[in-house]
Amino acid sequence: MPRSPSPHPPTESHAVALTLPVPPSVNHQYATVNGRRLLSSAGRAYKAQVGQLVWLKVAQSAHRAALLARLQSEWLALSIRFYFTSALRRDVDGGLKIAQDALCEGLGINDNRIVETHLYKHIDKDNPRIEVCLAPVSSS
Repeated sequence: MPRSPSPHPPTESHAVALTLPVPPSVNHQYATVNGRRLLSSAGRAYKAQVGQLVWLKVAQSAHRAALLARLQSEWLALSIRFYFTSALRRDVDGGLKIAQDALCEGLGINDNRIVETHLYKHIDKDNPRIEVCLAPVSSS
């Protein structure tokens, strides 16, 4: 079974780290159509935007082949730092699923490889965002 991540910071060839927009709130991520819960237009737009940002980040990496190979073959740890405009308006876990799905879809990997998740909530009134890092879990 996977172990804790290495105490060493991930290198570019071992992890993908990037800043993304704050996802829509849970109330705006899904819509009910004919009794079925579907991803809303805001949710689809968010996932498309994240997909483009992920693609650009990976395309700029000199180690993209090694990075993608590791992410597709190893257990993964996901860290998300949410920077909201207010402390009480959003739950820290409300954006997890859509951010995780969008990141993994953008990388072409199955999110069932994620075995460890770290969520953090911060306040930044002037620059709301999320900072994500997806890295292989250390096997030592």
